[in-house]
Amino acid sequence: MPDAPAASLHQRIYGDIEGGILDGRLKPGDRIPSEHELMEVYGCSRMTVSKALTALAAAGLIERRRRAGSFVTRPRIERTVMEIQDFAVEAARAGRSYAYVQLSREVLRLPEAQGSAFPVPAGTEVLRMEGLHRIDGVTVALERRLVMLEAVPAAREMDFSTTAPGRWLLQQVPWSDAVHVIGAGLADAPTARLLNLDRGDALLILDRETRQGARTITQVRLFHPAGLYRFVGRFSPGTAGG
Repeated sequence: MPDAPAASLHQRIYGDIEGGILDGRLKPGDRIPSEHELMEVYGCSRMTVSKALTALAAAGLIERRRRAGSFVTRPRIERTVMEIQDFAVEAARAGRSYAYVQLSREVLRLPEAQGSAFPVPAGTEVLRMEGLHRIDGVTVALERRLVMLEAVPAAREMDFSTTAPGRWLLQQVPWSDAVHVIGAGLADAPTARLLNLDRGDALLILDRETRQGARTITQVRLFHPAGLYRFVGRFSPGTAGG
């Protein structure tokens, strides 16, 4: 029997993988066989396999990572930019598990003005923390946070080893307003390592300052892998000045 035409063969590869994803045999985060493995299974060229994988990626069914291979796409978490987010709540809404991992914690007086999106004067006593937010075991954000101890003295003794500071602050401290600054960047080596990315991969970066009247409660910078998050704003007539 003659070999199947390349056009129908790449469609078959596409259909087989798509079917496995849609019927649940391949779950979000599962690794797809490598190009060489698929070449052996289907007895075809690398070009044919690559065409099928490219089409699957374009359809949003898989994501291709340099040197790591191809994986079933994880659902993106959609964030409303006007809200102060709670990762645990977002995960629960999506039917997924959540965990916070504290990486570092120290109380100090800032030796110099904080050079962030929201400057903090030198000498301010703060609780400085770094931690990871994980959903279904995947790190979705690196958090770097300052809590102003004059505004939130109870934070000094609070154990944040497994409790996300943002969630605790939302539950314990009344706030009046918040400012968000959203940007993009490229992962440096330390950030890439913590987020399981390659150096230079794209990041979504959210800077936020939360206040109680004229007092700053906390500042946070969140680094998200660009492929896992998107920020969404919803507006209606009369809510913006044009």
